[in-house]
Amino acid sequence: MLLFDDYNNHDPKTTRVGDKEIPDNLLYAQRMSSTLMELHPDASEHLQLAARCQHIGRWAIPREDYPMDRKGYLQWRSHLKMHHANIASTILSNVGYDENTIARIRDLLLKKQLKLDPEMQILEDVICLVFLKYYFNDFAQKHDEEKLLSILKKTMTKMSKNGVETATLLPFSQTTKSLILKAIA
Repeated sequence: MLLFDDYNNHDPKTTRVGDKEIPDNLLYAQRMSSTLMELHPDASEHLQLAARCQHIGRWAIPREDYPMDRKGYLQWRSHLKMHHANIASTILSNVGYDENTIARIRDLLLKKQLKLDPEMQILEDVICLVFLKYYFNDFAQKHDEEKLLSILKKTMTKMSKNGVETATLLPFSQTTKSLILKAIA
């Protein structure tokens, strides 16, 4: 995981946390790992590695390079998944992980078998919970209620029942909590 962190340490965009500036993708990776461990302290090594490199090198493929519509967004996300999987595969191969382990982590990063693969579902729950807990409030400032409700419905649909229940327990503002409950309904 240290090599994933070293890679993400090159992210030019940072966030101030306390008195430190932390590269955004490193901070995201740390949040993914801590959320996974809170929910599933017995998570497999595959799942721990996939969570840690979920957004590895994300800054290299800016959203602005794609059309600002749904099709452009989906293309961007597809390219990102492959980018993350390729970087992770290279790093894991360089430190001696076997082909089966690398293939498993690639599958998790590429979101293969969502809803069918229990580990993939756990990873998706963690991704959604990290978004809701750490990034949704800033996201909400940029969009109207209709758009937010649409995004929350899509988010909740990707989550397991346990993930949705966990999301309702997060400390949200009354407005955000209301939107989440509408999205669940």
